[in-house]
Amino acid sequence: MVWQDIVIGIASALFAYSLVFQVYVGFKEKKGFIASQTSLLTTIGLYMTAVAYFTLNLYISAIIILFSGTMWLLLLVQRLIYKKA
Repeated sequence: MVWQDIVIGIASALFAYSLVFQVYVGFKEKKGFIASQTSLLTTIGLYMTAVAYFTLNLYISAIIILFSGTMWLLLLVQRLIYKKA
């Protein structure tokens, strides 16, 4: 394990943690707050980044980035289900 994996993992965990509340509020209020294009492109970018991290053997970072990408995917699903904010 390299120190970069830990640093990237911690920063990514903070970003992912902040999204948990946004997803919760969206489901609670039945609103899709984030634009579809933003959610879709961010999800794709994060999943691509996770693949790159896996190939570099940065497993902690890759797993946390996958979680963050999944949070963005949930925001996209909310936007598609609830249609408007």
